[in-house]
Amino acid sequence: MINERLRPWLHNTLTVLLWRLGIVYLLLFMLRAIFYLFNTDTLGPLTWGEIPALLRGGLLFDTACLCYVYCLFVFLSLLPIPGRSGKGYQRMLFGLWIGVGSIVVLLNLADTVYFHYAKKRFTVDEFHFTGNDNTGHILWKALGENWYLLLIGIALVWGMIRLYRLVRPAPRRLRPMWLFVVVNTVLALGSVVLLVGGMRGGLGHGIRPIAMSHAAQFARSPAKASAVLTNPFCILRTITNRKLSYVKYFADPAELAARFSPYHYPAADSLRHDRFGSQRGKNIVIFILESFSYEHSAYLNPHLYREGESYTPFLDSLMQEGYLFRRAHANGRKSIDALPSILSSIPSFKTPFVITPYSLGETHGLARHLGDEGYSTWFFNGSEYKSMGFVAYAMLSGVRNTRTRENYEATVGTEDDDGYWGIWDGPFLRYMARELDSVPKPFFATVFTLSSHHPFVVPAGYEKVLPKGHTKAQQPVAYTDRSLRGFFKYARRQPWFDNTIFVFTADHISSEVYDPLTKTPTGDSHIIFFLYTPDGSLRGDDRHIAQQIDLMPTLLGLTGYDKPFFAYGQDMFEIRADSARTARDAFAINHVDGTFQWITDSAAMFFDEHEVIHLFDLLNDPSEERDLIREGVRPDSAQLDRLKGFLQTYYEHLERSDFVVR
Repeated sequence: MINERLRPWLHNTLTVLLWRLGIVYLLLFMLRAIFYLFNTDTLGPLTWGEIPALLRGGLLFDTACLCYVYCLFVFLSLLPIPGRSGKGYQRMLFGLWIGVGSIVVLLNLADTVYFHYAKKRFTVDEFHFTGNDNTGHILWKALGENWYLLLIGIALVWGMIRLYRLVRPAPRRLRPMWLFVVVNTVLALGSVVLLVGGMRGGLGHGIRPIAMSHAAQFARSPAKASAVLTNPFCILRTITNRKLSYVKYFADPAELAARFSPYHYPAADSLRHDRFGSQRGKNIVIFILESFSYEHSAYLNPHLYREGESYTPFLDSLMQEGYLFRRAHANGRKSIDALPSILSSIPSFKTPFVITPYSLGETHGLARHLGDEGYSTWFFNGSEYKSMGFVAYAMLSGVRNTRTRENYEATVGTEDDDGYWGIWDGPFLRYMARELDSVPKPFFATVFTLSSHHPFVVPAGYEKVLPKGHTKAQQPVAYTDRSLRGFFKYARRQPWFDNTIFVFTADHISSEVYDPLTKTPTGDSHIIFFLYTPDGSLRGDDRHIAQQIDLMPTLLGLTGYDKPFFAYGQDMFEIRADSARTARDAFAINHVDGTFQWITDSAAMFFDEHEVIHLFDLLNDPSEERDLIREGVRPDSAQLDRLKGFLQTYYEHLERSDFVVR
C-alpha cells in the first residue's frame, strides 16, 4: 500500500531520468574497467593511492561523454507535452536510449582493442583509414581474435535493457496543466545549462572546455591518462576541435626564433662538421621497418634474451658495423605519422600531418632536395597504390617514381599476397633489389615493409622455421629480418652496393611489448635506428637522444647539401661535433592523447600546452617510477622554453602551410 502510494512520486519524470542516466554511468565505469584489464601491460599496475584521482577523472569524462551523446534524450525526457508518459513516446525514448548506448558500447570495446595496437585512443582521425580496401578484412580478423569482447558487448546491452525496464515512469500528477508546463519547462531549461556545463567540464567562468589532454591531471603516468578517457567523447571532441588552435608563448618573433627555428643554412661554416659531405654522391636506401621496437634486438638488449636467441640477427650484425643511435625515438604513434617525419622532417601531433589540409602546402622533402642534386627518387611499398596515403605523401615530399603491389603483380604475379596488407616482405624486397639495378644513379629509395604488422602472420612454412618469440610480433619481425638478409645477399653482388648508405628505422614501436622498459612512457617510442655503409665510413655507437625528424638534415649534411632547407629536426652529426652542445640540444618529441613528450639525454617531461604535468629523471630512474613534479621539482626552464618555441613554431607554419625557406 505504501509503495503504491509512493510510486507516482518515486517514479516521476525526474527520478526515472536520473535512474536511466545512472545506468549509463554504470555502463561507462564497466567499459573503463574492461579497457584497463585488456590493456594492463601497457597502462601498468594500479596502486590504491592513485585510484581516487583516476575515478574522479573518469567521472568527469563520463559526465562529458554522457552530456554529449544523451543531450537529446535528456531534453526529450523533460519536454513539457501531455503525451510524454504514453507508450508510443516512451518506446521512442527507449529506442533512442538503447541505440545511443549500443554505439557507446561498440566504440569503447573497439577502442579497447585499438589502443592495444596504437597506444592511443580512437579519435576522428582514425576514420581516415576506412577508405582502404583491406579495412573490412582487417576488422573481420580483429573481430575473430577478440570474439569474447563481442559477447561482453551483447551482455552489457542486455543488462542495460533489463535495468532500464526496472523503473518505469508513472502517469503525471501535476495539476493543473499550466503547472505541469511551467515545472517541466524549468527542468528542461535547467537541463540545458547542466548539459553545457557537463560538456565543458564545469560551469565556472574560468573553466576552459575539457579536452583529451585534461586526463593527464588525474593520472600518475601518461599511459594511465588514456584510461581516464572514454569514447565517444574522444571522437566528438576531436570533431569539434578541428579548427587549428595553439598557444602563442612568445609575442616577439625574434624571441621565438631564438628558442627554435626550422630554417637550416648549411653553407655557414659554423654549421659544418667533420662528416659534412663525406658521403657525397652516394646512393641512399631507407628501410622503414613496420613495428621494429628497440626491444626486438638481442644485440641491443642482451639482458632480455638467452644466448643464441635473436629475432633480428641480421640487423644485429649490421648495427655492429654501422653507426647506431641507441636512444632513438619515433615522432609518431602510427605508420601514417612516419613518412612526413622521415622524408620531410615534419612530425605529426594531434592529427597525422598527412591527413590535414595543411600538408598540401609546398613541401621540400628529402627526395626533392636530392632530386635537385641529380638523384633519381623512388618509393617502394608492397601495398596497393592508394593504401594509407603512403604513395601520395611520398610524391608530395618529392619522390618521382613509385613501385607498389600493382607493379609487383604485373611483373611477378599474384601468388605472394599476404591476404591482409599486400606482398610479403621477402619477395617484395627481392623485387626492389632487382629494380634498383636498372634505375639511374645516384638514387634515393625508400621502402616501407609490411609483414611485421598485425595480424602477425608469416608465410606458410615459416611458422616452424622461425622462432615464436615472447610476443605475437616477434616471429613476423624475424621474418622481415630474414627478408632483409635476402635483399642484401642479392645487393652485395651489384655494382651500386658499395656506394650506398643504408638507413634502418622503425615507423613506431610494436603493439606487442615484452621489455618492462618498453612499457614506460619514454620506452613507448624507443625504436631501432642506425646507418650502415658497406665501406665502413660510418661507424659508431651513439648514446645520445635521436629521432626520426633528424634523419633528413643528417643525410643532407652527409651528402654535402649546402643550400637552405626547412626541417624540424637537426643534423645529428652537427650537434654531436660539440659534446656540450650535444647534451643541450639533442631531443626527441612526440604526442599522445593531448600531451607532448619532450625527451632529452637526461630527462623526459610531459607538457599539456599549459604546464609540465610529469617529469622523469632518465639517468637515475630509467623505469620512470618517480614523477619529480609530484616531489616539487621544477623542469629545466631553458628546455621548457625550447619546447614551447618548437610548438609555437610548428603550429604557426602549419597554419600558413609554409614548409620551405623563402
